[in-house]
Amino acid sequence: MFNFKSTAAFAVGAIAATAMMATSVSAETALRGASLFDEEHAYTKTLREFERLVTENYDGDVSFDVSLNGELGDESDFVTFLQQGVAIDYAVMAPSNMATFAPSIPLMDMPFLFRDLDHWNTALSSGVMAPLEAELLEKANIRIIGYAGGGVRNLASAKPIGNLEELTGHKMRVMGAPIQAKTFAALQASPAAIAYNEVYNAIQTGVIGGFENEAASIQNLKFYEVAPNITLTRHAITVRPLVMSESTFSKLDADLQAAVLKAGAEAGAFGRELESRQDGEKMQEMIDAGQVMVQEFEGRDKLLEMVIPVQDAYAAELGATELLNAIRAQ
Repeated sequence: MFNFKSTAAFAVGAIAATAMMATSVSAETALRGASLFDEEHAYTKTLREFERLVTENYDGDVSFDVSLNGELGDESDFVTFLQQGVAIDYAVMAPSNMATFAPSIPLMDMPFLFRDLDHWNTALSSGVMAPLEAELLEKANIRIIGYAGGGVRNLASAKPIGNLEELTGHKMRVMGAPIQAKTFAALQASPAAIAYNEVYNAIQTGVIGGFENEAASIQNLKFYEVAPNITLTRHAITVRPLVMSESTFSKLDADLQAAVLKAGAEAGAFGRELESRQDGEKMQEMIDAGQVMVQEFEGRDKLLEMVIPVQDAYAAELGATELLNAIRAQ
């Protein structure tokens, strides 16, 4: 005989179980990251450390999914996704890619901004970048939660460039940002912004005498074959913010927000140590292999003095004079 009560009770129980399962699923927060590189790259390792630290410091359920190898586009695409709060929630990227929304952000990448690695690390852990963080949050809807980076940029050239006399008139490739060309022009070099994929041939054919970059790029793309002379100008130490979409962050519960901020700061410090260490290791690998010859720049302190007017003018143009002075004072 058909038992209506029993069937109804079963149906109610099934609905309740389904609702409980749905609640359980919806209670888990899923966060999506993106990296241009594979698992071995410092940026991806920094993201993985961030994930580990969030999980360690948060009692709730949270999952992570990172798209690797530029699967979701380049960093300009990442910025768009983060700004709109779609596709990805967190990433590590270069400040210049966020300049469209926050014009002062490229100050972080200005040549000779940092005197040395100690100054760089102190500045990034001191909170002095707060005005840039506020601008990015207000204008781009992107929150900086930590600072990675650490690659040191030096001159690489076909012929040795060891002092101001040899740098004078030196034809070199620089990145497209105007501050890059203005800085090296102030040092009496002859900078030109040419496409990165043309650098090797341009040096090989004598169109330019060299360029500037980090050890990893010089090694990976075999630039040492045409530019084996490395001059330790240490004119830039990369800053790579670890960022999160504010649309995502604002939806997290208070405990998860706290875990994200704590993990972001600690993962950034992890990334800085990792990339800085790897930078030195890659340079040493090329030296040991006889691929490069390395020398100090004679009178580097003079370079720091010569670029001050250019830096001051650039900061004034960005409305960031007070910030520049604060960074210098660290």
